[in-house]
Amino acid sequence: MEYYYIIIVVILFALAISDLIVGVSNDAVNFLNSAIGSKAASFNVIMIIAALGILVGATFSSGMMEVARKGIFHPEMFYFNEIMIIFLAVMLTDIILLDLFNTYGLPTSTTVSIVFELLGAAVAVSFVKISHIATQNLSNLSDYINSDRALAIIFGIFISIIIAFSVGAIVQWIVRILFTFNTKRTIKIWGGIWGGIAIAALSFFILIKGAKGASFISENTSNWIHENTFQIILFSFIGGSILFQFLISVAKVNILKIIVLVGTFALAMAFAGNDLVNFIGVPLAGFESFKAFSSSGVDAGSFAMDILTDKVQTPTLFLLIAGLIMALTLRFSSKAKSVTATTINLSSQKDGDEQFQSSAFARWMVRWALEIGNLLRKISPSRLGNFIDSRFDQSVMKRKQRNKQEILAFDLTRASVNLVVAAILISIGTSLKLPLSTTYVTFMVTMGSSLSDRAWGRESAVYRITGVLTVVGGWFLTAFSALTASFIVASLIGFGGMTAIILLSLFVAFIVIKTHVFHKKKEKIEKAMPQSAKAQTADVVHNCSDTVKSIIINVSKLYYLSIINFTKEKRKGLLKVKKETKVIYKLTKKLKQNVYKTIQQFSDDDIETGHHYVQILDYLKETSNCLQHIVNPLFEHVDNNHHPLEKKEAEDLLKFNDRMAEFFNYSLSILKQQSYDRISELKNQRDSLSEESSTIKKKLLKTIKKEGRNTKVSLVYLDVLTESKNLCLFVTNVIEANKNFMEENKKAM
Repeated sequence: MEYYYIIIVVILFALAISDLIVGVSNDAVNFLNSAIGSKAASFNVIMIIAALGILVGATFSSGMMEVARKGIFHPEMFYFNEIMIIFLAVMLTDIILLDLFNTYGLPTSTTVSIVFELLGAAVAVSFVKISHIATQNLSNLSDYINSDRALAIIFGIFISIIIAFSVGAIVQWIVRILFTFNTKRTIKIWGGIWGGIAIAALSFFILIKGAKGASFISENTSNWIHENTFQIILFSFIGGSILFQFLISVAKVNILKIIVLVGTFALAMAFAGNDLVNFIGVPLAGFESFKAFSSSGVDAGSFAMDILTDKVQTPTLFLLIAGLIMALTLRFSSKAKSVTATTINLSSQKDGDEQFQSSAFARWMVRWALEIGNLLRKISPSRLGNFIDSRFDQSVMKRKQRNKQEILAFDLTRASVNLVVAAILISIGTSLKLPLSTTYVTFMVTMGSSLSDRAWGRESAVYRITGVLTVVGGWFLTAFSALTASFIVASLIGFGGMTAIILLSLFVAFIVIKTHVFHKKKEKIEKAMPQSAKAQTADVVHNCSDTVKSIIINVSKLYYLSIINFTKEKRKGLLKVKKETKVIYKLTKKLKQNVYKTIQQFSDDDIETGHHYVQILDYLKETSNCLQHIVNPLFEHVDNNHHPLEKKEAEDLLKFNDRMAEFFNYSLSILKQQSYDRISELKNQRDSLSEESSTIKKKLLKTIKKEGRNTKVSLVYLDVLTESKNLCLFVTNVIEANKNFMEENKKAM
């Protein structure tokens, strides 16, 4: 029987490594978004600072491991075999849940997930215990579950959402009034004081969140820090203010960059110190339980887990190994970048492509806010309104960024506010022993500061509000999903034993692999995004030609494969074509949405050519739209198992497909060789295909009237011919617009 539990412990540690990876990918948003969004340093420098913070913070986690062992349930009420079911169910559920959120780029709380997973699994095992004891009923559930602690954690986490958003908005508004967007002058006045506040806040944060639980700091030192906290904060403020004023006035250093980088280190350290328990606390508790059980000589079903009520010091080596895994994940995880991108996009100062669509509630909120804003303007003095508007004037920042050909999501002032306010709130919550989620606090502070900083303008507000509501809704979904899923998993393990454990482990592996594949496909759109759609573009003309060639190559391939798979009734082949067609459509749509960013890269001499570039994007979008109108009906027809084409009709369609392939090949040869004098011949081919399409249509209509053929397949056939004709038209227009664009640019040069 001992071997059975050895296998479980091994699985727990394997799951711990996986959980560290998916957990860091989710929580990277906590400390990276401010530095990356403001570009306080190069990406590699930011990653090195964050990795160092994680490694230091990992050694501070030892004192935080209690929640995994006794924070949610009373361990003395369970036997060893029951405790191992709870721990295993928690880890299996946690990986699936966090990985799904990471895949869709939504930040969620690892604290909330672990709390509700422990609660769900413990309740499931408690139900089984109660059902086997004749003298007990559901009212005895409170004997097993630490309900007061669980409710306190839940309440503390969700109340922090409102507080973080409100404080972030208020502080950002005050700081922006003081600094404005043109910090060159105002930082000389307020920079030293703001730097002192920042250093004092971050020092308090590091001490409260770090030293208290560090495995290498003695109890006497920890007590001294606690007793002298006020003096440490006061001296940090005074010393920081003097130091930063010197750096501003004499050394001419941008202190905001220092504040953001120090804040990134502090939050990364706190993340590792606070949230490492969410990833390895359960496996370590399982390991401690196994060691006690194996040395007891007692049966697993009768060995009570009183040991988990005692405080256990986690070996520093374990913490450092976990910290190293987290640091490596931070650097190489593409999902971490996706989660970070969501927060940066929602708080960005720039308009353009939005990640979320608008919702009815968001539209109502914006209308309500506009009405309130109009009312406040009417009742407030105009001089006051003009003064406030002048402090929020972004023209200086935009002009600087345009000159540098670099558009930031937000400036260093807002980035420093995000980090300092989040650090203060988390520190106060921790010192008052209030449980909270670092993810929720940092995210909501960022959203509050972006709102008051006027980043949510009329062009973007409805999309940003929908995005925030989606993320917050996901947090509630986290709690419900974690509770339900861990309850089910614990029940399955309890009834199925090792068979259930193996099957569930395989299921987790399957889900992780599938989400990895899905995320790769999601990334394909971004990787396929040509440089012409990105704000840092330098050579628009060259990138535009590459874009046109790439899209027409893909359209040609997908059109050809769709006809082949349709005539052979290959559903899987058509499904693959349909998915790839959707990628092309999203790409052209995104190009069109980002057109203003590219136009900004044109010099004043070249701006006359901009309308040709817009034409190219319009025709590319219509081209991809035509392809969708061809592929989707073909797939639906085959997917519904409708009648195929008659043999003669299929032969005609295949011949037409070959002619279309010749047209596409000729189009591509013109683009590759830039032999635009051959466009007239291309137009002849287009007209010839149009005539052939009309001939086939007439022939088909006569057959329908004469023989009464199946109308569904005939309608699909007619639609394909019509859209093929449109496709040829738009491809020709794309090439002609590209020719005009290049020629106009040559003249300008």
